[in-house]
Amino acid sequence: MNYENWISYRYLTASKGRFLSFLQFVSIAGVAIGVMALIVVTGVMTGFGNNLREKIIGTTPHAVIEKETGIKEFALVQEDLASIKGVVATSPYTQGNVFVEHAGHSVSQIVRGIDPATEGEVTKMEGYLQEGDIDLLKDDGIIIGKELARYYGFVLGDELTLIAPGSGIEGRGWRYKMKIVGIFSTGMVDYDMNLSLIHLNKGQEIYNLAENTSTGIGIKLKNPQKAMEAKQAIYKLLGYSFLVKTWIDVNRNLFEALFLEKWGLFIILTLIVLVASFNIVSTLIVTVTSKIHDIGILQSFGVPRSAIRRIFTKQGMFIGTTGTMVGLLLGVGISYILRTYVKVPAEIYSIEHVPVDLQLLDILIIVASALFISFFASIYPAAKAASLQPVDALRYE
Repeated sequence: MNYENWISYRYLTASKGRFLSFLQFVSIAGVAIGVMALIVVTGVMTGFGNNLREKIIGTTPHAVIEKETGIKEFALVQEDLASIKGVVATSPYTQGNVFVEHAGHSVSQIVRGIDPATEGEVTKMEGYLQEGDIDLLKDDGIIIGKELARYYGFVLGDELTLIAPGSGIEGRGWRYKMKIVGIFSTGMVDYDMNLSLIHLNKGQEIYNLAENTSTGIGIKLKNPQKAMEAKQAIYKLLGYSFLVKTWIDVNRNLFEALFLEKWGLFIILTLIVLVASFNIVSTLIVTVTSKIHDIGILQSFGVPRSAIRRIFTKQGMFIGTTGTMVGLLLGVGISYILRTYVKVPAEIYSIEHVPVDLQLLDILIIVASALFISFFASIYPAAKAASLQPVDALRYE
């Protein structure tokens, strides 16, 4: 340890004044609380965002291709898609808006016709099933969301009526009697209320599509974050007669709002560290004032002004670093407690505990920001100490 570090450390730990010791404690505590709050809040925001992202990706494919007139010979298109780098699996589907009727009441629904044999390769819908079995989805079977089941009081085995647009009887559309063979819960009310699943063949019948025609094809990617690159590859292969939508396109506004909310809170909570930096300034000013005689002696020994400046800058950095490390430990510890022991309403979020996700990059940004603010707060007091003249400093003795 060189003499600059030793003197800085001695000034920090061997202070005889209670007031100065209290200021040092407040400075360290202020930085620690700010860093702790930043780590916990960004971890919680990231955790909820990732949880929501997983649910969206689990209920919908990473990308879909559609065509206004339907995709004819979809099996051939699936073979073409399989040749694109990054495409893991594909599954055809039909989709449209119908009405669900029961006991004289009706509600609008998005009814998706899926192939049970391949749907599990593209989405996690089978994992969201609370009751029933996706293999029972055939003929007149239907899987509904938990919220729709709660709205009507449906249980497995109940019957409901689908009313699809068409000429029908007296202009009321075509009516299909369906039997509930499963109930799913994604934890997202919109999906659990407005989405129902039927077999692909039944969907072709309801939406008046040919046997080899689908509304679209769902695609699973090896890396969902590269969905936009896959989108361009699909357009290059199939042409622009198809409409390609990724999970990023569909949910862009939602995730942009989450991103802005997360970093908005980051900026707001950084103000806590900024306020704590004023404590560092006041602590160093008091230290400089109380050590004027020491500074004069050091200068009389030939210690350069730059070394004096570094001594007090390092003292400020010691305070900032100590507070940052304490805040880091507290933040990680509290995050662990939240993720392990603090429960949230499972019926709302479909998870048992707070979904905290600490990202290394976020932590590095927080630590770097706290250290930078601490360094910035040390500049003025250190410069003031270095500007003292030896004669003026010794005059106070």
